[in-house]
Amino acid sequence: MKALTNKRSLVSILISLIGIVIVLLPFHALMTVWAGSNFGHYTLFRLWKEFLVLICGLIVISLLFLDKNVRIKILKHKLSWFIGAYAVVDFISAGIAYHNHGISGKAVAYGLLDDLRFLAFFIICWAAALNSHYLNKRWEKIVLIPAAVVVAFGVLQMSLLPANFLSHFGYGPHTIMPYQTINNNPNYIRILSTLRGADPLGAYLILPISALVVLLLKFKRNWLWLRLMFLAAAIAVLIGSYSRGAWIGALLAALVAIATQVKKEQVVKYRKALGVGIVVAVVIIAGGFVALGSSKHFQNIVFHTQTNSAIKVSSDQQHLTALESGVKALIKQPFGNGPGTSGPASVYNHYAPARIPENYFLEVGEETGWIGLILFVAINVFLGRELWLRRRSPFALVMFVSLIGISFVNLLLLSWTDDTLSYIWWGLAGLAIAENPADNKKPKAV
Repeated sequence: MKALTNKRSLVSILISLIGIVIVLLPFHALMTVWAGSNFGHYTLFRLWKEFLVLICGLIVISLLFLDKNVRIKILKHKLSWFIGAYAVVDFISAGIAYHNHGISGKAVAYGLLDDLRFLAFFIICWAAALNSHYLNKRWEKIVLIPAAVVVAFGVLQMSLLPANFLSHFGYGPHTIMPYQTINNNPNYIRILSTLRGADPLGAYLILPISALVVLLLKFKRNWLWLRLMFLAAAIAVLIGSYSRGAWIGALLAALVAIATQVKKEQVVKYRKALGVGIVVAVVIIAGGFVALGSSKHFQNIVFHTQTNSAIKVSSDQQHLTALESGVKALIKQPFGNGPGTSGPASVYNHYAPARIPENYFLEVGEETGWIGLILFVAINVFLGRELWLRRRSPFALVMFVSLIGISFVNLLLLSWTDDTLSYIWWGLAGLAIAENPADNKKPKAV
């Protein structure tokens, strides 16, 4: 009886801490910059979520000892094996690189943290949801209420607030710049809202946009106008981020969500109309590029540069150069250079210059080699499969389509290195796969 009481207490604490982490993370950048500018110790404030996740991890370890069924479900699942193998490869690569003086201690610590923290949080949330469905039943509020605040502030940044408004909260050269621009042109301001940057904001918005699209498709009559207005505002803020990868990622997620709701007989019935629509869309897009190609406004928005730009290297050229460099590094070092030698953590490496491949999968390959890359891709594929099996659940479907959208963004950026997005998405995914596919025969209206 006492053991059961202790377990319930541990689960209650665990659920509360997970909820705090997921709900507060969209405001992580704003909170930590403000706290750091007022009290100092900026780096320490940034680690608040890691301290909470560490406590959660210790609780989960205790729960695994107390509950044999949960222990078996997690430890015997293929996802756990792939994650465990990936972690082992990560640590071995780190040890070899550090021993051979290929990486400094601070860089390897940050590299391991960037690579593994969201996967650890995924396991934690998975274990928590196997013990309690409290958060699963409230997923819509957990996702959309914080997102509504992010979107509302983004709308204010686009319409009423001055570009440097966030400088009043400590934003600046030593923390996070209060705004970004396209091509260093002050006429094209890229908003951040409460995220760390314009691209992280764009990638984050794929999640609430996916949620709203799925809810509108599955429950057309429930909160229809409110959800439509929310979706319109979220799309407007997404556009204001000028994150082209996120634009495409959000579109992919929405199209996949729509495709999952289309029946086979409908596809057969309207296949000609669908084919004509696709051809017309391609012609319109191609015609738009030809007609507007010489417009400086169009060039800045679509290509992030313009004719006779003062910036000699365009954003697209930087992406291409980084991609080529990453592929060459992966071919040259098939076993990787160790965590912290690529991506944001590489700025702390005293033995080599920083490497930013602008592709998260390439970053994984550069750090852990082909073995690590294959394992990480396998984690994504198996997780996607688990979410797809539960697609009758709106929550699981949201996570599935958003995984597709964010995975596309990761081909162009390092979205999983953003602690806000990685913790939120992977934590929610852990909650979602705890649901039994057999329990999702009919979605309940929300």
